[in-house]
Amino acid sequence: MSMSHISASRDFVREFLNYIQVEKGLSANTLQSYARDIAKLQNWAEQKRKPIEKLERKDLREWISQMSRDGLAPSSVSRSVSAARSFFRFLMLDGHIKRHPAEDISTPQRHSYLPRFLTEEEIESLIATPDTTTDDGMRDRALLELMYATGVRVSEAVGLRTSDVDVHAGLVACHGKGNKQRRIPIGKSAIHWLQRYFQVRKQLGNETKPHLFLHRGRALTRQDAWSIIKKHAAKAGVPDISPHTLRHSFATHLLQHGADSRSVQALLGHSDISTTQIYTHITDMHMRKTYDRFHPRARLQNRER
Repeated sequence: MSMSHISASRDFVREFLNYIQVEKGLSANTLQSYARDIAKLQNWAEQKRKPIEKLERKDLREWISQMSRDGLAPSSVSRSVSAARSFFRFLMLDGHIKRHPAEDISTPQRHSYLPRFLTEEEIESLIATPDTTTDDGMRDRALLELMYATGVRVSEAVGLRTSDVDVHAGLVACHGKGNKQRRIPIGKSAIHWLQRYFQVRKQLGNETKPHLFLHRGRALTRQDAWSIIKKHAAKAGVPDISPHTLRHSFATHLLQHGADSRSVQALLGHSDISTTQIYTHITDMHMRKTYDRFHPRARLQNRER
């Protein structure tokens, strides 16, 4: 493939990323995710010695197979293919191609990946770990309480401002993907620890700082939040978790206690109910295990003829 073809292909990619940023109003994180996925496709096109816009259906099938062989999770493969579909749709709309090579192409089952969640006992242990006699410990307790109480993404948690939290009404205004706002109720435990954390902020002279969670006077970053959660998880004896584990636990525990999937969808900010139904699948498995364990005739073979 000539240098001019490579340059033209990269121009198409730049145009596409500019287009989705303007048209969809995506967050910086989502835009970066699209860029990474299209970069994978660009690399594959260069391996095939083809301009990216000349890739055919069979090329994309090989690309999907290669990602699976490389050990990518089905959800990651599906996300990459979704980005590719959007890219080729853009090329068609702009008149650069006449056929959509990624339309209706099959991907690995997304539900074959089930997110990890903590038991309610593990959550209690994790949340109780921070030393609340220290300023950082009080912040960490409030962060853990809020993330489990609301199921917010880590990027949403660190982006919260004090004005987003109404402890009197028991509500948090969360700014999610695509600048969509949702209002999430919080319970008495989270309210209690947020009120105590607000007192600590005031004592430290941070009362006027706009961001809710601070580290040495500046806004907490996603990396800071990750480190905080990993540190307390190790102390609590529940290692190998990420900030997203709290979100998974929030959704799973709600469904296990009888919440309907549409309400959980709204609380999580999912645009598609099928994403929320991953958690329904988890709760179905949980019920099956509970039934098999406790029903007196669950494992009894019927020997009558």
